[in-house]
Amino acid sequence: MEIKQTTCNFCGLACNMTFYVEDNKIVKVMPTEHYPVNKGFSCIKGLNLDKQNTKYKRPSLPLLRDKNGEMKEIQWNEAFKTFADKIKESQEKYGKESVAFISTGQLMTEEMALLAHIVRDYLQSNGDGNTRLCMSTAVVAHKQAFGFDSPPYTLNDAELSDTIIIIGANPVVAHPIFWGRVKENKTAKKIVIDPRRTETALNADEWLNIKSKGDLTLLYTLANVLIEKDWINKEYIDKYTENFDEFKKHVQKYTLDDVEEKTGISKLQVLDLARTIHEGKRVSFWWTMGVNQSYEGVRTAQAIINLALMTGNIGRPGTGANSLTGQCNAMGSRAFSNQTGLYGGADYADMAQRERIAKIMGMDESMLPKKPTIPYNEIIEKCISGDIKVLWILCTNPRHSWTNNEQFKKAAEAVDFLVVQDIYDDTDSVQICDLLLPAVPAIKKEGFIINTERRMSAVKQILKREENELSDFEILLGIGEALGMGSQLDNWRTPRQVFEMLKQCTEGMPCDITGVDFEMLESSKGIQWPFKKGEKLVEDERRLFEDGKYFTKNGKAKFVFEDVSKNENEPSEEFPYVFNSGRGTVGQWHTQTRTREFDVSRAIYPKQSYVEINTKLAKKFDIKSGERILITNQYGKSSAFNAVITDNVKEYELYAPIHYIETNALTPSIYDPYSKEPSYKTVTVKIEKIN
Repeated sequence: MEIKQTTCNFCGLACNMTFYVEDNKIVKVMPTEHYPVNKGFSCIKGLNLDKQNTKYKRPSLPLLRDKNGEMKEIQWNEAFKTFADKIKESQEKYGKESVAFISTGQLMTEEMALLAHIVRDYLQSNGDGNTRLCMSTAVVAHKQAFGFDSPPYTLNDAELSDTIIIIGANPVVAHPIFWGRVKENKTAKKIVIDPRRTETALNADEWLNIKSKGDLTLLYTLANVLIEKDWINKEYIDKYTENFDEFKKHVQKYTLDDVEEKTGISKLQVLDLARTIHEGKRVSFWWTMGVNQSYEGVRTAQAIINLALMTGNIGRPGTGANSLTGQCNAMGSRAFSNQTGLYGGADYADMAQRERIAKIMGMDESMLPKKPTIPYNEIIEKCISGDIKVLWILCTNPRHSWTNNEQFKKAAEAVDFLVVQDIYDDTDSVQICDLLLPAVPAIKKEGFIINTERRMSAVKQILKREENELSDFEILLGIGEALGMGSQLDNWRTPRQVFEMLKQCTEGMPCDITGVDFEMLESSKGIQWPFKKGEKLVEDERRLFEDGKYFTKNGKAKFVFEDVSKNENEPSEEFPYVFNSGRGTVGQWHTQTRTREFDVSRAIYPKQSYVEINTKLAKKFDIKSGERILITNQYGKSSAFNAVITDNVKEYELYAPIHYIETNALTPSIYDPYSKEPSYKTVTVKIEKIN
């Protein structure tokens, strides 16, 4: 029997799992005991990693839609040639940028880099990842405040804090292993700020029942109180930050006088929270999608960062302004997918960096992109307008997950050729594509990923591939060859080759990993970046900014702020209710294409879409539990849901899980101006009972 350690490719924690394999069959899956992230524990998703393409098998050969609209099986070489010909024809007729891709934070880092090399470098076109849907807000916040996309913490900080403040996050459901570590901290005070009484709020010491999108006002008011009370760390501010005086002046307008009206949080609660932060010796702030997925998410994330900076709660054990990542390899996508910066986070405009990276890649500098990609929303809009003719979707399901998802359907109908690369042949996006490129799941391929705390870990091939089965990496190589890339693929033949190139690209960057060999990641505890050549790994868990040095030009963290912006989705007489969305249960993931294979998971959540509705509101409309109701948003889009009656949502708010296609039919096409992340968390609606 073989025993193999690999990484779970679901959420941003990227736990490690140990597989027991005999005769190319998985006998048992267990959490890896020595791995620092999960310490021998796992959620239901990790324990069921073996159930990929079991009940819902995918074909091992590509499927091409014929003139009659039927999907017909073809050979791989024909699929590669067909796709390559469509790309070349489109670029010759409509220009370089008539082709685009949308990828994911669940591909291996080497695959992301190869995809970028093909589309961004060779084809000189655009492509974005669905990390734009979850982490781009945190990325921009980090870059503007710290000088680089650099989450500062280690997960162990949750066990070292004496005060844990969770804002717009529900880790009991979304990051259960992280919550397990929070729970292990028996002495810390745990405070949750959320408009819904989430599973995390139910398990916290204190829940602040904030109004939807009242977070930025609350955070600025809290900052003002801390400053007025002189509950700040002046020494830290003076030595390690800039722009504080301007920030101090800015927040003076956010007073306790109207805080309850604007946020739902009383004066006394704000004062108590400020006192708790002041009295805490090791305060950590944690946030995720409730902050990120907002029309002003970047400034909200930076308001959290500002609180950590002004109180000196950063760079020390148990502290930090800490963003929890959504997907297992969102960090790999952010650093190595060539979308908003060159490999390793280098600047497109820096000629010295361009020349250095081009030399490592063995290509001419002029082939590297000269600017960031157009973002996800522009790709969809340009498909609809006819500017993009060929769209390539990899390892994601935007017909379901994109905000206002009917827009993606329009985009799919508008393009000349839609290609989907996925491990299943029946996703919502596959059902409307022209060509399916069926890839194997992660248990049949290898590479590395980077988790929420900057930890690199290895994904190992657990099972041998069967006849005609290809990994995403092999599919990408096949397409590159069919496009005629020739020698431009010489350094890209294996994931190990790519790993070595990416290492070199990080030299001298904040995310320097030149000291990491792939063998160091195998059956190990993983390695957090940075880890430079010549360094010795002393600790398994390391945080950034312990020396107070940031990645900005002057080495200081920057206070970044702006006035609270107008919410375009304020309730009205016609649309008086606020519709919110998020995770449903631990056993559900994104669009449920993988987790539907888990019998134990499917037994605990409804098959049909449902919405949580307050007891008083249900009574007003005479809605009984389980009855079907129609929800219509202010833009005229409607979806039907089963009613779940609860007091965990406010009387004038509703909450639906993202795992049903009906939910994102209602979310709006509104984006943060800096990150372009969709504002998934708030849209106004009206409801009616379906008789």
